[in-house]
Amino acid sequence: MPETKTDYGEFFEKNGYLPGVTVLEGEDLAALRRNFDDLESKIGKENAQYSLHNAHMQHQFAMQAAAHPTVVAVLRDILGPNVFLLDSRFICKYPVSQISGTKPDVEPYVAWHQDVRYWGVDGGPVVSVWLAIDDADAENGAVYFIPGSHKDGLQEHGSAQKEGNMLTSNQEIPTELVDESSKVLCPLKAGQMSLHHGLTVHASEPNRSSRRRCGFVLRYVPTCAYPSDDPDRPRTFPATVLVSGENKEGFFQDKAPAFFQKTA
Repeated sequence: MPETKTDYGEFFEKNGYLPGVTVLEGEDLAALRRNFDDLESKIGKENAQYSLHNAHMQHQFAMQAAAHPTVVAVLRDILGPNVFLLDSRFICKYPVSQISGTKPDVEPYVAWHQDVRYWGVDGGPVVSVWLAIDDADAENGAVYFIPGSHKDGLQEHGSAQKEGNMLTSNQEIPTELVDESSKVLCPLKAGQMSLHHGLTVHASEPNRSSRRRCGFVLRYVPTCAYPSDDPDRPRTFPATVLVSGENKEGFFQDKAPAFFQKTA
């Protein structure tokens, strides 16, 4: 972990991730958890696992967290002053016993993968943020990173053979291509966030605790980035929000919801 804020960019560039930055405390953290708990109770745990995509466009509390000044300040250190939020997703990994319809012998996990494979963005780095709503540790399935793997380019992905992979496309980097001896666990306290490069190889193991592991996953790019030209897999970006600076290039549209007031 870098010793000071000024080392964030250097640490991120070298390792491809940044662990354990405290960004929400006190009422800010309490409000995020309270509002998510209310949402979870309305839609049920089955739907809260992975289906809450782009909640920042419908829920003011989610947009406030995604554009919180302390979150944006760290992103500016890494991406520069002009930053777009691409999308967001709440991800909850529950103990198997708490999810109805789950096979008792199948434990939800996330296979080794690189995020940028799915994003369809060129022209600039993509940074993924995991903002912890609950404490995340080895017992309940915190994220593992392979330091420096972002420098190796896009790696081969195939279909996971083991049941329970939470990735909707069931993708994984074959385990024989991953140096698991170098993996680093990234535990987080509620209110902390980790950041990782879109090419950083990462994964998480099953939640074998009695506790929920919930995080708000957010994707950001500098405004110089642009959608990939891939006719075989066209992408749309319906939830892009300018959270810092100016959109001089205009590659993405600012689709901020009416309730959002940018502060950076």
